[in-house]
Amino acid sequence: MDKPESLLIAAFAPELAGLDGVSPKGWSIATTGVGAIAAAVAVARALEEMRPQRVLFIGTCGAYGKGLGIGDCIAASEVIATSAPEIKDRAFRPALETTRWHPTWELNLPKAKVAATPAITSNTEDAALLAQVADVEHLELSGVFAACHIARVPVAAALAVSNRAGFDAHAEWLDNHEQVCRRLVAILVEMGIILR
Repeated sequence: MDKPESLLIAAFAPELAGLDGVSPKGWSIATTGVGAIAAAVAVARALEEMRPQRVLFIGTCGAYGKGLGIGDCIAASEVIATSAPEIKDRAFRPALETTRWHPTWELNLPKAKVAATPAITSNTEDAALLAQVADVEHLELSGVFAACHIARVPVAAALAVSNRAGFDAHAEWLDNHEQVCRRLVAILVEMGIILR
């Protein structure tokens, strides 16, 4: 029996930078939809149906602060489900809820902590609060990592900075997401992770 392929996933097709047209050698391709809940359901279903040997999520992220610039590519070193109200002590999560996950296979990219927020941060005050716990934000990763950890399938994430979190986040994302995703895929090809 053939070894199962690895699974390459993104929230939606444009973040695959053309890889959805022709699957790279050794990889199956899927999308999760937007948001952590959609991602958890889609990934759990894909893991059950495809039984991949490992999962790589690729996509964009918004940077907190000035440590990362547009186009920088990172590997998630930790995924933290959080929100600005939690950091302000205006909300809390039950102690039994899992809120942190680590990758279970390594990518040779600069590492960054990822806040898996329930929505895109659109003001600088909340972005500054979230910068206390993470370097970037992303919407789907908590769902992706949770599903993979439960299924015990190795998972990693590579993200490209498309915007800064804050007031102009969405406009910057619109301007940059396609270009930075192409850059990310080119880097993964150069590294030999994705073979075309």
